[in-house]
Amino acid sequence: MVLNLGDQFPNFIADTTDGKIDFHEWAGDSWAILFSHPADFTPVCTTELSAVARLIPEFTKRNVKPIALSCDSVDSHNGWIDDIKAYGKLSEFGYPIIDDAKRELAVKLNMLDKDEIGAGGLPLTCRAVFVIDPNRKLRLSILYPATTGRNFAEILRTIDAMQLTDKKRVATPADWVQGQECMVQPSVKEEELAELFPDGVTNVDLPSGKKYLRKTAP
Repeated sequence: MVLNLGDQFPNFIADTTDGKIDFHEWAGDSWAILFSHPADFTPVCTTELSAVARLIPEFTKRNVKPIALSCDSVDSHNGWIDDIKAYGKLSEFGYPIIDDAKRELAVKLNMLDKDEIGAGGLPLTCRAVFVIDPNRKLRLSILYPATTGRNFAEILRTIDAMQLTDKKRVATPADWVQGQECMVQPSVKEEELAELFPDGVTNVDLPSGKKYLRKTAP
């Protein structure tokens, strides 16, 4: 299955370290981030799950529920969580890990890295990231190779940008972070600016003379 941005994210039933879940029911009215891992008890994966556990307060502030997937069993996951907590010096582990020992979800969601072959001769699960909004639409998709760890600060940044642009007719420029100026969308007409952006809009002077770079406070 190839998922495009804006597609309805498929529902699934799965066993997890928090029990059996229906994904859409589990997500509820929240945003969700589903991120996959090649295997339990592997070095890069351990650092990633530890990083997400530390960031639970940041995800909660944004109404986002994280959930991980790894191609091993719940029993294996539970043993691995002890290592993850020890590595990150964590007192708790605040989100579920999906049992995908049969690789059914990895195949269904096209998460396999064909260039990285595991000990069993099968492709490893790549480091996929899917961000799904409360309407169950896919809003962000990033595929990292199995050998490259993810930057979760960047994932939080993109969630901030999407949540802002859902509320206001703006777009975020390169390297934008929460609180910085953003750009008025080109579709906004001049006569709409005062009502939509009461704090004002600044036009950037350009050689072309075109007024398409318009900055405003978030």
